[in-house]
Amino acid sequence: MCRDAMEKFAASLPRLIENPSDAAARGEALYAAWCCSTALGHVSMALHHKLAHVLGGSFDTPHAETHSILLPYTTAFNEVAAREELAPIAEAFGGGSAGGGLWDFARKVGAPESLRELGLSEADLDRAAELAVRNSYPNPRPFDEAGIRGLLQDAWKGLRPA
Repeated sequence: MCRDAMEKFAASLPRLIENPSDAAARGEALYAAWCCSTALGHVSMALHHKLAHVLGGSFDTPHAETHSILLPYTTAFNEVAAREELAPIAEAFGGGSAGGGLWDFARKVGAPESLRELGLSEADLDRAAELAVRNSYPNPRPFDEAGIRGLLQDAWKGLRPA
């Protein structure tokens, strides 16, 4: 379901941006969203969701935009430990890597590109990293405050993940 969703999003969202009344593209995007929401009921949320909740709950960032900005960075962070598992993302979105492909796609569809755009200051990143490591969270790659701070710095700057 997740692979199907990625392929459908990659194909349908650019078409919807070009023509919002494209019923076929809208149906594909809705199907992809349904696949994703169904899959979420069967997995743990890991680092990505943890960081989105920290930023939204502590710094009042908007939910969807926060997730959109963080996804390429949290994916790239975890790609070091789960390259094979994340390979379908790289395949669906191109870019040579899962994190890079998601960043390229987000840029293509006009998603916000940095945490700075959401009003976070660079000083907020220290506090966010501290909050993110307070409670353990299942994640494919172990993380510490310094690792999270680096991830957040890149997301704040809007740099393309390597």
